[in-house]
Amino acid sequence: MTDYLYFCKKILRMANILSISDYIIFRLKSEGDIDLNTLKHQKLLYYVQAWYLAFFEKPLFEEDFQAWIHGPVNREIYDIYKEGKNLYSELTIDDIKDKTNIESLSEEERIHVDTILDSYANFSSTQLELMTHKEIPWIETRKGLTPYERCEKTISKDLMREYYKARLNN
Repeated sequence: MTDYLYFCKKILRMANILSISDYIIFRLKSEGDIDLNTLKHQKLLYYVQAWYLAFFEKPLFEEDFQAWIHGPVNREIYDIYKEGKNLYSELTIDDIKDKTNIESLSEEERIHVDTILDSYANFSSTQLELMTHKEIPWIETRKGLTPYERCEKTISKDLMREYYKARLNN
């Protein structure tokens, strides 16, 4: 019975955005030192969640993204770095908040994040920002706002799932 409960908890367990955040920093800065500023970091987190929703039809982590001027942003991660970093500040290994977060991810979670990083990490922060600005989840969430108007509306996970799932079929 104990093994079964452990198995159930493992299946039902959900990563948190800080674990994914730390893993992204670790992976990109320890394995090739790819440019990673705070803007790019936010977009990579967004694409990790978006494609997880598309592939698995459930969120990888509970936390949400808001449709900010420069694209999707997670407020929790923004708040962690806002004191010492600006939009284009480079992140380093020293910016990992908890190294145990990296070890807490399952192999499947790491494979998913690695797959997204393999596809998106070589884009610049500006390229990633422009990509999100052409995609329905960000556009729909900001509907009725000017391009430079502040927005803290949450991008719906359902909208993300449906949009990226449809892209899988193209």
